Amino acid sequence: MQSLKELYKIGNGPSSSHTMGPKRAVEIFKNKHLEATKFKIILYGSLALTGKGHLTDYIIAKTLEGYETEIEFDTNSKCEVHPNTFDIYAFKNNEEIGYWRVYSVGGGTFKIEGKKEIEVKDVYVEENFEEIKQYCKEHKLDLYEYVCKVEGEEINSFFYEVWEVMQKAIKRGLLADGIINGKLNLERRARKLFEKNTEEDLASRQNRLLSSYAYATSEENATGGVIVTAPTCGAAGVLPAVLFYMKEKYNISDEKIIKAIAVAGVIGNVIKTNASISGAECGCQAEIGTACSMSASAVTYLLGGDIKQIEDSAEIAMEHHLGLTCDPIYGYVQIPCIERNAIAAMRAVEASNLAMLLDMERKVSFDMVVETMYETGKDLQSHYRETSEGGLAKKYCRNKYYNPEM
Repeated sequence: MQSLKELYKIGNGPSSSHTMGPKRAVEIFKNKHLEATKFKIILYGSLALTGKGHLTDYIIAKTLEGYETEIEFDTNSKCEVHPNTFDIYAFKNNEEIGYWRVYSVGGGTFKIEGKKEIEVKDVYVEENFEEIKQYCKEHKLDLYEYVCKVEGEEINSFFYEVWEVMQKAIKRGLLADGIINGKLNLERRARKLFEKNTEEDLASRQNRLLSSYAYATSEENATGGVIVTAPTCGAAGVLPAVLFYMKEKYNISDEKIIKAIAVAGVIGNVIKTNASISGAECGCQAEIGTACSMSASAVTYLLGGDIKQIEDSAEIAMEHHLGLTCDPIYGYVQIPCIERNAIAAMRAVEASNLAMLLDMERKVSFDMVVETMYETGKDLQSHYRETSEGGLAKKYCRNKYYNPEM
């Protein structure tokens, strides 16, 4: 497994696979061909179908500013390796001087066909949660200590930076009003949720605050604000919301919070390594489902749960997201994405509570549910995997002028 620095990435939304990944790949390619006079990019699959809504062409053009740039959307060619595929060509005086085929695999991570030497190397020997659990048992470590043993104590400074960015995104989002960019004309709701003044019991207050924090980050992401992939831009609101809520409710120190970020990262890394965190590859279960599992494990850790309870909470959270499709309307990371972040934040706390209450041997392991999620995602028809050609996206566009009162 790779470093957690490859899971948590700080950058601008709205999509880790459609903006962050392509931007990073194009930037590296450009720097290798500074003598070029023209660049050409061909987008395929999900990148071609939802690239406009996800600002893929915008971020590529901005990255290649100063160069002649041609961007082509190919919605017909099949993507045999990964649905987020694109080609980059460099030309000098009409002569091709460079070419990459790139796969944006989710969370801002990309792979280059035939260029293994450019890919990030693994730092963790363990490949799944069972191996991690056995290692921790043998060396008498908890999951946070395990991360520090592998990555070194210096990883903590990175976690502090991640936490700072998460908090700032929530605070900005809670102060913001107005309409989110795009033709949906979606109104920002985080502030209204946070300030809603009604009589409520403790459970209702918890859900309102969790939702407002999740909305805050997700709305920041949708408008291109700076967020942290956890594990992706589209699911970036869940973990910050849960951590922010836990800090406020229990007066938890930042030192403890960053340990929970490490624990959540282990869960996300297992999923990223053995399945996928890409909505285009496995549906929204891979994004929101993973974010919910990461967040549930963080809550359990903060409440004093052991490694078994952490595993159980992550398993419960993912199990109840199995089969979730990715069908963003018009390709924007807005509907149903923002609301799903709020629901997943609430569900993460519930999954943790249930794991702590049951505290008995479960029949399904976390590794098993991760494997199941991957197989389920592969079985989903392609139009339910971030193409905007099926599900809610298709239904909305077909019926957007329908008035039930007429």
